Amino acid sequence: MLVDHHVGAPALIPSQSEERRRNIDTPRELRRLDPPPLAVGMEGDGLTEEKTVRWRRSEERRLVDKTVLSFYLDDTHPYDRPVDTFRTFVDFVSSEGVRGESSVILGLGAAEHGLLSRPTNAVQEAFIEQLLRTYDCGIDTHMELMTHTGLFDFDSLSVPKGAPHERHWLHEPGVSLESYLSYFSSIIAEGERIGLRFTGVTWPGCGCGECEKRSAALTGDSSLDVNPNVWAALLSLAKQGKFRGCTVPCFTESRNAALQLMAADGSYGVCDFPPNAMDYFGSYDNNPARATADYYIGADGGSGRIVELVRAGAPYCLFYAHWQGINPFDGVGWEVFRQVVRRVNTLLRDRVVWMRPSEYTDQCHPG
Repeated sequence: MLVDHHVGAPALIPSQSEERRRNIDTPRELRRLDPPPLAVGMEGDGLTEEKTVRWRRSEERRLVDKTVLSFYLDDTHPYDRPVDTFRTFVDFVSSEGVRGESSVILGLGAAEHGLLSRPTNAVQEAFIEQLLRTYDCGIDTHMELMTHTGLFDFDSLSVPKGAPHERHWLHEPGVSLESYLSYFSSIIAEGERIGLRFTGVTWPGCGCGECEKRSAALTGDSSLDVNPNVWAALLSLAKQGKFRGCTVPCFTESRNAALQLMAADGSYGVCDFPPNAMDYFGSYDNNPARATADYYIGADGGSGRIVELVRAGAPYCLFYAHWQGINPFDGVGWEVFRQVVRRVNTLLRDRVVWMRPSEYTDQCHPG
């Protein structure tokens, strides 16, 4: 995710009621929250009011004592940094008992580097070696689609000139279920070439003129509605065993304030799982002004976004970061991330539990 299109300011979560906003976002007068609402997705997606109630009761039963803590990490790739950079990150996460997610873009910079799923050099091979141990080290793997730019042609193994960008293609109302199934299946097949299994999907953010113009034409504002066929395609692939687990968490561009079950069939489900804390690990532009541990948790554990959510009894705190800012080689947010993890594990260890995003959605799923 190269552009911050995911969440707004932490004190303004648009779809929440004013009372819930106050409960979550104001340091004073914090109260325990009810489990977050679960919105019913598209018509005919297998969701019922009974399932919604069971999901909410499931969250209340399992997560009432501790707040689940997790993260998304976007734009992870092996290029332009030492070959051991990603290993350093994975080793730290594993050693500290942290759980979260890191996305993969198999076709990022394909014209220059080739496909990561068809490695041709030692840099790619070393990165793949680490990718294949991430799950056992506590890290989910999302496909951030294939290129982060234009739609990839899997026959020519290239991005055709003028190809629609992946970002707004997910929201185009005229795209068929078969088209989404074909594209997602092809990405998954490329991952399988190197033994990689995906757990979920991250939307490829893009701030280029084409995407901004088309997004505005589609919606008239910054809130994009996903084509319902996206959810149906992901559910179909989950039922075919193409994802690692039964539930598929998605980091989308929605302004949802809580976990949303978008499609379901029995034990399988596709979830819009939005973060409720921002990126203050340097963000996509590796900006020192956007790198501070105190945003998440103060030195004494008495303040910060994570602390606010824990005190409010929120079911989860999910933050996100970008590889540009958090990578251990030149990311201004690397030491910030280490500091946040160690503060949390020291000061909040009895009040939080780290989980991968897919662990959380698996536990909450009513199927």
